[in-house]
Amino acid sequence: MISIELTSRFKKRVRDAGREAEVSAALQLVRDGFGQPHLHAGISIRKLGRSLYECRTGLAWRLIFVAQKGVLTFDFAGDHGEVQNYLRGRR
Repeated sequence: MISIELTSRFKKRVRDAGREAEVSAALQLVRDGFGQPHLHAGISIRKLGRSLYECRTGLAWRLIFVAQKGVLTFDFAGDHGEVQNYLRGRR
């Protein structure tokens, strides 16, 4: 079973945006479908880098996470522009 970890930054962004319900539902779908490539498209999982992925909670919001053996660590949430800035900062 894959476990989910949430960083304090991730929790704060979700809480401040008031998107707890939609993020919770997306986290459940990701946990259940991660590692099954045929399901990735249906739950909007996209690989961004070596172990870095994103999923969408809707049209406007994305969740960024790092996949390690047995653990998905969600680190950032935001719209397209915010995610681009986050990714630039990781380089």
